[in-house]
Formats: sequence, structure tokens, C-alpha cells
Amino acid sequence: MLSVVRWRISPLALMIGTNLFSGCVLADEYFNPAFLTDGKGQVADLSSFERGGGQAPGVYRVDVYLNNDFVVSRDVEFKEQKAANPAADDTGLVACLSAKTLSDMGIDLNIPEGKAQAIDGQCVNIASLIDGATASFDFGHQRLDLSVPQVALKNTARGYIAPEKWDQGINALLMNYSFSGSNSKDQSGKSSSNFLGLNGGINVGPWRYRDYSTFNRNTSSNGQTSTEWEHVSGFIERTIIAMKSELTVGDNYTSGDVFDSISFRGVQLASDDNMLPDSLKGFAPTVRGIAKSNAQVTIKQNGYIVYQTYVAPGAFAINDLFPTSSSGDLMVEVKEQDGNIRTYSVPYSAVPLLQREGRIKYSLTAAKYRTSNDQQEQMSFGQGTLIWGLAHGITLYGGTQLSTNYKAVAFGAGFNMGDWGALSADITGAKSTLIDDTQHSGQSLRLLYAKSLNEFGTNFQLLGYRYSTSGYYTFADTTYKHMDGYNSDPENEDNDPRNDHPHWYDYYNLYYTKRGKVQVDISQQLGRLGSVYVSGSQQTYWHTEGKDTLLQVGYNTTWHDINMGLSYNYSKSYGQPEADKMIAFNVSLPIGKWLSPKDSTTPNNAFATYNANHDNHGSVTRNAGISGTLLEGNNLNYSVQEGFANNGAGNSGSASLAYQGSYGNSNISYNYSDNGDSQQVNYGISGGVVAHRHGVTFSQPLGETNVLIEAPGANRVRVENATGVKTDWRGYAVVPYANTYRKNRIALDTTTLGDKVDIDDAVVDVVPTKGALVRASFKAHVGIRALLTMLHNNEPIPFGATVTRDDEGAGSIVGEGGQVYLSGLAPKGKLKVQWGEGDNQACSADYQLPVDSETAAITQMKIICR
Repeated sequence: MLSVVRWRISPLALMIGTNLFSGCVLADEYFNPAFLTDGKGQVADLSSFERGGGQAPGVYRVDVYLNNDFVVSRDVEFKEQKAANPAADDTGLVACLSAKTLSDMGIDLNIPEGKAQAIDGQCVNIASLIDGATASFDFGHQRLDLSVPQVALKNTARGYIAPEKWDQGINALLMNYSFSGSNSKDQSGKSSSNFLGLNGGINVGPWRYRDYSTFNRNTSSNGQTSTEWEHVSGFIERTIIAMKSELTVGDNYTSGDVFDSISFRGVQLASDDNMLPDSLKGFAPTVRGIAKSNAQVTIKQNGYIVYQTYVAPGAFAINDLFPTSSSGDLMVEVKEQDGNIRTYSVPYSAVPLLQREGRIKYSLTAAKYRTSNDQQEQMSFGQGTLIWGLAHGITLYGGTQLSTNYKAVAFGAGFNMGDWGALSADITGAKSTLIDDTQHSGQSLRLLYAKSLNEFGTNFQLLGYRYSTSGYYTFADTTYKHMDGYNSDPENEDNDPRNDHPHWYDYYNLYYTKRGKVQVDISQQLGRLGSVYVSGSQQTYWHTEGKDTLLQVGYNTTWHDINMGLSYNYSKSYGQPEADKMIAFNVSLPIGKWLSPKDSTTPNNAFATYNANHDNHGSVTRNAGISGTLLEGNNLNYSVQEGFANNGAGNSGSASLAYQGSYGNSNISYNYSDNGDSQQVNYGISGGVVAHRHGVTFSQPLGETNVLIEAPGANRVRVENATGVKTDWRGYAVVPYANTYRKNRIALDTTTLGDKVDIDDAVVDVVPTKGALVRASFKAHVGIRALLTMLHNNEPIPFGATVTRDDEGAGSIVGEGGQVYLSGLAPKGKLKVQWGEGDNQACSADYQLPVDSETAAITQMKIICR
């Protein structure tokens, strides 16, 4: 019998096998194998191919599909079909899959009586086991299709992956760094600022430790320098798979589902929605705004800086916030080039609280309130919440908050109304003792609504309303040391145009309690006309006419590859003298596409851009420029802009470069403005460092969860769908921002392999848990590529013979004239050849390749097989 081997078959071999042995063999016709030679040589025993395109048994690397959905790429053993099966394919083979493998794919293997014969050790024939099931092997495409009736599938939600497949990752040390800075010069002198964010961590089994700290250094034009190290957060965390929960000890945030999100330092055990399938998850905030010049955007939460970047003039959208800002209102500061600062708050509330039937989501917290506001006490508190999914689309939820000066209880319900969307309503009652020893009682009613009108392209992501009585206070209100006052903000005191008191948004007054709050987030598709969005909020207060208002409206469309957008921002907070109003228009022309030849396979990603801003103070700014990407991997971004502003601002301009490299990212830009004769250089670098058992690997900025590629010997190989990521000189690389509890496809670009490198499989699937560094291992064979002519008894080895090796490399099939192609060969070794069942139809050969094989692209030589 033919031995079972692992096949690596070229497209040419597949074509020969398909056309010669499938298309040419008819029921009553005979194909003479001697036609495959010149009449002088022999042909291997090809009887297995005579059954209408039959193939040789063995282990093949195939793509497995279940009911036409891709499942996995893996090695599968195929055995010879012993009995005729009219439902089988024409290969004459049957796939050998274990019961565990089929169960992992989601197939319910309740083996009925009388069908135990379908189980042959670790080999299951699903066609014999499940009525109506079939297994079809497309040999030409190396694809195995499993068709299983729905009744035989496990009842799981879309996107579900069994917890047994979740990977806790490897032990490692991680460090993420982000450094940005600017040097400015104007009529008042020179100034500079620097920001450094360090996010370090340790992974040991399922345990994660993370520490996030920032450093700010500012030098004003008068020579004064201020520096500040700030510890943003530090915590230990681990996944508890059995409870679908995360245990956190240290600094974190409570969820904003039932109560307002609170920053704390303590202990929390909470359900993790990321462990649910995609179909059951919610949404995250996007921070939008408009910059009049090359501006610095800083995002704070509870007074801590969690994000800082530089943006070009025009509308901007930030959707890659660090995970610490996943809940709670965000304070956005837009610092223009002239030093003027605009600030507004972006609310973030949960969508209607719904859970699947039988699903229980909970959170337990015992901690101290944590804030950088020097006007607040870090008081101890406890919090517990529970959300319970019932039948008929109903969800009940509630919770409590307890501290020395605060007691609150909340209760609510959510309703899935089908075509009418989803609605939740809750009421919170609270008793509060403020710093002046006054006691207050009150209630707060909240309504949340969401609906997607797919047929109309409308998406009500969030419509919310909250009404509070005059005696209702939040837990955070009871932590203030005074009834009213300012929170000092040393970082921006020198840049405040008023200079005589802090920013208006630092002011608080507990006499004016919150009354009503409306939130809206709607997007509407307009077909070929584009899309519009509306996002906003308004907060009113008791005992005053003051209110906080934020409104953002935008329209985007495409016409003949031309992208255009129009946006409007309105923001006014309680105590602010005058509202900030701004409208922006932008257009982008794909000049690279227009100028490229029609038959070009490499797109030219160059765009001509124009944007204009107009605010309520009469200031108008116009900018025009060219931007795009360069290099083979499109990992170098460039932009050149020139602008003009009225009211004496004059001309302005900028030029920037941003590079995504294998070992990190970098950027640099130059800006100038006639207003005040100012010039500014911005720069930044960011990246990650991972220390693991095989050494140290440098990378692009790390995400919360990452993948370590291990392919020793395959150096400088590109990673697909990961801009700028390549393996280093040792064959290691890090792919950042992996999707937790989801299948991540990690693939190497085989076109970038070296001449002496070959890999068994270029694709690996991993399913990481939260915060894990999971390993994606690739087996690279570093060696010589050779085209060998094999002789036996002075005659070429028969066509179709199989060649196996004494190392772990893949075998091959002998072609015409005894030639066989092998890759990854060692300078010397042993080959075994078999072309039939008899003892005289096999031989072995010891080979030693020439010395110059190490430098040759491919080595050709003759080998005697005995």
C-alpha cells in the first residue's frame, strides 16, 4: 500500500491530476499510462486514479467549510473509500475527522444506536453518522466541504467561538510608548511642549498587570518650565472564563450601564461583553470636532489625560481611544496654533439595556473614588449592578451605590419591540449628604431608545432623556470639598486668554443640581446622495437658566470618486460667556487615480484636498493641499497644505510625514503662520517592546491584545493586512490590536520569502483572551531549493512516484523524466521513493548537494536511487 504522506502539490500537479485522471477517464474507456512517458520510461501504479478521477490517499492541507462557511485551514487525513457511495465526490477518498474536531466545528454528535460503526477510532465518517450530511473534497482547490442539516448543528449565536478555543497567551513583558512634542517660535519668543505616555505590563498565564503613566513638560515663551509625571492607572486583571467575567484589582472604571461611570481604585468583578458573540455587543464613542488650524487635541477623563494628538485644519474624528476611556464622559480640548483653547464634553451613555434570554450580566465593586480633581475627596464606596435577560425580549436590571454620605437604588426594564426598536427605562432614588451637611433626597428617571431602520438607511444609535428632581445628586457630587469652586489647571493657566481665572469648564456649583438631559446620535444613509449624522446633548440645571449644549451635524457624499463633507459644531457650557459655533467644508479629489494608467496594477494614492472653516467670530480659514501614501506597502503618509485666514491672520502652511515601520511609528510636521510670525515643528514616535522567552521583539504601538508571530528563519517577511509589519532578522513580529475572543487570521506574504525559505502553512488562526499575547507559530524550512533528476537502475524514476524525506520537510511527486522539485533541503540527507505496492517498486537515495547550492537560486543535479 502507498504510505501516508503529507502532500505539497503545485498548481501544475493539480492541473495534471484533474485533467488527465478526471476528464479523460470515462466509464467504458481506458487511458494508457504509458502515454505519460516517451515510451522508454515507467509509470507508477496509478490504479487509484482510474475510478473516474480518484486521488491517492494521504494527508492534505485543506480549507474546511461547514455549510459553505469557512471554518479552518488544517491537515486532514484522507482514506480510500472502501465502498461505493453515490453521494461522495469523485476523488475516491473519505475525510478522516475526529469526533472532537467535528464537535469544535459546532456539529452536535449525538450518535444514534446502530450507527456506532461510523466511529473508527479517531476517524468519523459524518455521511454515515448523520442523515443528510455529506463530505465533498474539491481536490483541485484543496477544499473540504461539509454539509450538515441545521438540526444536527449546535444552537449557538452568530460569531460564537467555544471557550475551549480561547488562548490565554504566553508569559511576556510588554511596554508601549508614545512620545510627541512641539517647538514653537513667535513674536513673544520660543516655547515647547512634550508628552510621553508609557503603558507597561506583565503577562503571566491568565494574569495581566498594566500600568499607565504620562509625562508632560511645557516651556513657555518667558522661559518658565513645568514638568509633571502623572500615574493614570495601574491594575491587575485576569479572565475568569467559567463566569464570563473579568477580575480587576487596582484602578479602573465602573460601567455606565445603570449608574454614571466612576473612576475607582479597588476591586471589581464584572461580566465582560467581549466574551459574547459580535451579534450581542454594543458600541463605543467617536470623538468629532473641527480645528481651525494645525491643532493639538487632548482628551481627558476624570481629569486624566488619556489621549493626545495633532490634527490638520478641518473636521476630525477620533475612534481609536485607549481602552481606559471606554466609558464615562470625555472632555475634549482643541488647542489652536495661536494658543486659543476650545473645550467641550462628549457624553457617553449605554444603549438600551437588553440581554439575551437567560443571560445575566453583573458587576461588583468595592473601592475608593479616584480623581485628579483637587476639589474632591477620595471616598470609599461599594456598587453592585445586575442585568437579567428574560423571555419575550424583556430585560430587568438594577443596582445600588453605597457610601458614608450617599445611598442610591436603581431599578429598570428594557424591551425589545421588534420593528419598533429597543427601549429601556429606569428610575434611581438617592439620599445624599453634601459638604455643607445638608441632606437631600431625589429621583432621576432615564429613557433610552435605539432603532435601525435598514430599509430606510436610518440608524438611531442612541436617543436618551434623563429627568432629575431638585434633590437628586450623584455620588460624585457628594465627594466635593466645597459647594462651589474651581479645579486648578496649571497646564493651561499661562495660555488662558483671560489670565485672571481658570477655564469656565473647571467651575462647579452644587446649588444648581442637574435637571434634564437629552442625548441624540442618529445617522441616515441617503443612497447615492451620501449620508448625514446628528449627534448632540443638552443638560439643564435647577435654579438657573444656564445649560450645557453640544450639537454636531455632518453630511458626507461621493460623486465620481470625489469625496465631500460639510459639518457644523455648536458647543456652550454652563458659565461659558459665549457659545462656540463653527462650520467646515472639505473636498478630496483622487488625482492619483485619475493620473494613473488604466492598466496600472499599483494604485497611486494621491489626493488633492480643500477645506474651509468659518466660526461665529467672523474668522474664516481656507486650506488646500496634496496628501497620500508612498512606498510599496503604503506605509508612508505625506501631506502638504497652504492656507489663508482673514482678520489679520494671513497665510499659513504645513508639511508632514508619517511612517509606519516594523519597529514603530514616527511622524514629523512643520507649520507656519503669518499671524504673530509663528513657526512650529511637531514630532512624535510610538511603538512597543515585547520581551518573551525567545528574546526581545520591537513593534508598532501595542494594543490591549496582541499576537506574537514566531517564524524562526523567515526574516523580513511581510504580514498580510498589517501595514508596515514585517518579521525581524530572527523571524519574529508583533501584530497589534487583535480582536479578543474572536478568530484572528494571521497570514504571511509568501511572495516576500527569501530564496532559501519555505513554510508549511502561511496562515494561522488564533483566538486571544483580553490582554493576552498569543503565539502564532509558523514552521519555516530554511534550506536549498533543488530540481532533482532521480534514476533507478539507470532509468528515470516512474512518473507519479511519491518522494518522502528523512527530515520534517514536505514530500513531492515525481514528474516526467524522473524530475522532482524539493525546497528547504539540507546540504545532505536521505530520500525515499515509492511507485507501487511491491518491494521492487521502492528505493532510497542518499544525496549531497554541491557547495555552490547555498548561493544558487535553484540547484539541479542527478541522484541515484537504490
